[in-house]
Amino acid sequence: MTDYFATVARGLETLAAEELEALGASSVTPGFCGVGFEGDRALLYKVNLWARLPFRILVKLGEFSCEDADDLYRVVQQIDWQPHLTPFQTLAVHATGQLTGKGRRLNHSHFTALQVKNAIVDQQQAQLGERSSVDPQEPDVAVNVHIYRDRCTVSLDSSGGSLHRRGYRPAVGVAPLKESLAAALIRLSGWQSDQAFYDPFCGSGTLPLEASQQALQIAPGLFRDRFGFETWPDFDVVLWEQLLEAAKASRQTELKAFVGGSDRDSERINQAEDNARFCGVESQVQFFPTDLSEIVPPAASGILLCNPPYGFRIDEGEDLGALYKQLGDVLKQRFSGWTAFVLSGNKQLIQQIGLRSSQRIPIYNGSIECRLVKYELY
Repeated sequence: MTDYFATVARGLETLAAEELEALGASSVTPGFCGVGFEGDRALLYKVNLWARLPFRILVKLGEFSCEDADDLYRVVQQIDWQPHLTPFQTLAVHATGQLTGKGRRLNHSHFTALQVKNAIVDQQQAQLGERSSVDPQEPDVAVNVHIYRDRCTVSLDSSGGSLHRRGYRPAVGVAPLKESLAAALIRLSGWQSDQAFYDPFCGSGTLPLEASQQALQIAPGLFRDRFGFETWPDFDVVLWEQLLEAAKASRQTELKAFVGGSDRDSERINQAEDNARFCGVESQVQFFPTDLSEIVPPAASGILLCNPPYGFRIDEGEDLGALYKQLGDVLKQRFSGWTAFVLSGNKQLIQQIGLRSSQRIPIYNGSIECRLVKYELY
């Protein structure tokens, strides 16, 4: 069994732990902005392919005490890098955290990354007479170093680019939700695939598209060009192809209930439709340009989930208070029998909805502290 760590958005650790357990992970331990777990190589590939909430899946190589820059160099050289990196493969090092102990302090991520890179390539040069080149953009092997207080954790990044970038969304609007956050919101709503799902502020379609992929059992990793582990020396191409074929075979063809969204901006609806075509659900998910004042429920009951503007990124010049009041009026007057969830980072605007909430779930949209507010509509 190998130690892994899934990095996730702040506040989603417990939810991500549940997802990892469902995928077969063992010794699952939620932490700060991440979840530790154990598993074999098949699980590593499977989590990258199927997990909807993490950003990256790291393979832990070692954790050491570290007092200064020289100490960091020494502990990194204690790792045998030959099984993980050949001189013919490119390398990149990403460093986070800082150490402010004695000697040369590690308080700058670039300097920390440089120390780690030097330790690795110096070991290669001494043992093999050759060394890897650095490619910060698309390396064959990406090394992650995290320093907290006097502890240094060295890992390999198995994901490559962040997993929230599914690869199915070439067209995006202004300030779109990350796909991973959209997936988390859907899970927090408790939506089931036999219920209608509707987003009246759908933008480029992230929430309905994530809902459709969950309902149709479409693995989010199927749309990515590649994962980091595919260029590792020990990459098991046969195992990976088996997992890909199993994922493709598990895909369902028909939704059980309405899934879709609307937006007053017809250009955003065009983007949503383009994205739906790209991930092969254009015949399943419905998008239509409609102003909030004109929307009607697409079914007698279901889950309404939306992320209206709240003044931090877009539409600052708009009377958002009036928009939220209108949203509350529409929910009250037309969506009896539904359950609504509204994500907002502005408490004053939420109050303008004018409905009694049954739950307020704290959640972060990037660095913005938000609330996912639940309304039972009768």
